[in-house]
Amino acid sequence: MLLRDGTRYRQLVTSEFRSWIGRESIVHDTVTLARAEQLAATLGYSQRRLEQGSELPPVWHWLYFLEAAPAQTIALDGHPEKGGFLPPVALPRRMWAGSRLRFLSPLRVGDTAQRKTTIFDICQRQGRSGELVFVTLRHEIFRGNELLLEEEQDIVYRGPAVTGAPTIEKPFENAPWRRTVEIDPVLLFRYSALTFNAHRIHYDRDYAVGVEEYAGLVVQGPLTATLLLDLLHRQMPAATVRAFRFRGLRPITDAAPLELGGCQQGNTVELWAGSAGSVGMEAEAEIA
Repeated sequence: MLLRDGTRYRQLVTSEFRSWIGRESIVHDTVTLARAEQLAATLGYSQRRLEQGSELPPVWHWLYFLEAAPAQTIALDGHPEKGGFLPPVALPRRMWAGSRLRFLSPLRVGDTAQRKTTIFDICQRQGRSGELVFVTLRHEIFRGNELLLEEEQDIVYRGPAVTGAPTIEKPFENAPWRRTVEIDPVLLFRYSALTFNAHRIHYDRDYAVGVEEYAGLVVQGPLTATLLLDLLHRQMPAATVRAFRFRGLRPITDAAPLELGGCQQGNTVELWAGSAGSVGMEAEAEIA
């Protein structure tokens, strides 16, 4: 039950929920060629060839180490019911708010690897849209005893939609790097299928608009981040990404084409994504 008293809710976060900090989960998986090729096809690649032993492009590890929750444990929104590995936060809307990643050594097609996930932090904040609860997960991917990748992922829980939130504008038309991607239900469905993401805001328009009150189908945060790194690859195909971070600022929907922008400053690449001139995600990549 949602506690409307902010003080009481904050106490709940710092007591009951904070006891979840330190919980761990380990998932084993094999980096199959077929799944990587399916994402390449989804992104429209015609010349980027992958084979056994190929380095997996940055953030494509999101195709693997997936949670396979039984059908009877799926909630109305398509997510697994709360209270399993993640704490049962009562706020109704859940989204991937951002990540910070370090790529130490490449994950390769054909690798058998494991991902260790730890609940790193849980905190409550007051945002423009009201009460927010952030759960930060720390992911570590190993091949044997070799640490390949570190990621901190922020999951945000929020209340019902609030209209009139301020927008952030960036000059997409003047960006040194620029690309426009047409967003359609097929693209969103294929990415959700590849990542085993059943959240209905990405494929069920009646639910996304009528229940969660978005302007349309919502573009997955990790898909947007993947497209931003794809923009970097198109501009600098030989670059090696050592670190990457992204932060969602507001939901991006299929109501307008997705606009991508970027610019390079030395070993840092600034990237941003949005629609209709409003930024929905900011990102930064560190290249070798």
